[in-house]
Amino acid sequence: MAKNVSLASMDQKLAMAKRCSHEGVVAGAKAAVVASVATAIPTFAFGKMLPWARTYLNPTAKALIVSTAAGMAYFVVADKTILKIARKNSFKQA
Repeated sequence: MAKNVSLASMDQKLAMAKRCSHEGVVAGAKAAVVASVATAIPTFAFGKMLPWARTYLNPTAKALIVSTAAGMAYFVVADKTILKIARKNSFKQA
């Protein structure tokens, strides 16, 4: 049996999906900022203090370390936030 889906219902679901993804983006951006700061401080400090890091970590390597941590934090937190909200909304709809 096919369900008859009204246009209003589809608009409501689309609006909920947009809100859900927006909240995920905002949470991911906040996590990326925190991860950038939390990674940049020790990375650049060790680059100044440790002879090994001073020799082998050029500015590009340091930037790559920081940006990788920020990117991973963004995607993990955004994904978890979107899934959490979608799970909450799916129980609400049922």
